[in-house]
Amino acid sequence: MVDFLWRALAAGLLLALVAGPLGCFVVWRRMAYFGDTLAHSALLGIAFGLFLELDMQLAVIASCVLIALLLVSLERRTRLANDTVLGILAHSALALGLVLLSFTRVQIDLQAYLFGDLLTVSGRELAWLVAGVAVAGLVLLTQWNRLLSLTLQPELAAVEGIAVARLRVLLLLTIAVVVAVAMKIVGVLLITSLLIIPPATARLFARSPEQMALAASLSGALAVLGGLAASWQWDTPTGPSIVVAAALLFLGGLTLQRRSAG
Repeated sequence: MVDFLWRALAAGLLLALVAGPLGCFVVWRRMAYFGDTLAHSALLGIAFGLFLELDMQLAVIASCVLIALLLVSLERRTRLANDTVLGILAHSALALGLVLLSFTRVQIDLQAYLFGDLLTVSGRELAWLVAGVAVAGLVLLTQWNRLLSLTLQPELAAVEGIAVARLRVLLLLTIAVVVAVAMKIVGVLLITSLLIIPPATARLFARSPEQMALAASLSGALAVLGGLAASWQWDTPTGPSIVVAAALLFLGGLTLQRRSAG
């Protein structure tokens, strides 16, 4: 197998490994729009990277982290609903990114960032992904029980002495890092789908949080394999193909669940 296929396979499976359990928290806490907001802010990071001649990956990570911190700050200082704050941040970041890009003379392939291309992942991008997955994996392994308490029983978590506010910020920052490093793989517009659809599929059959996390990773890995195979066979865009595969797995799981219930 040629090198770029090995890199694509490794990158996709690594992302599925961490997006599964991390996406479970996105589903449990109803944070789907937060991921979409981060995806929009990634475009702002691209613009800042080009405009200020910064490392592109670092600029994207910085913009996603900044949006996560702004969300926490605005939630504390305003009386606006969470989805309203996220809407303001998402559209403002996207608009500002597009405005800044209009001032740059550098020509970039926005479609690659919007829809991703797993088959073009370089060794450097794979290294960034490994680092991001390692950070997210460390957080999940060391804070899993606390994150579960925060998600399922926040009042009890506070009574038990868990720093709820800090832990929530840590979760948001972890999601931000994963979105930033995965942007080039599945694209700005599709990364949230990979965080949501596999956990939603796993939720159909899982009987415990741990089972759901493992099943979500497995579902994500199967989607990556199916999307890559479809892209290679029919020359379809890789990122969307992965999400279509994930959606088909969800529909298949939903059908099986209904048949077993009937």
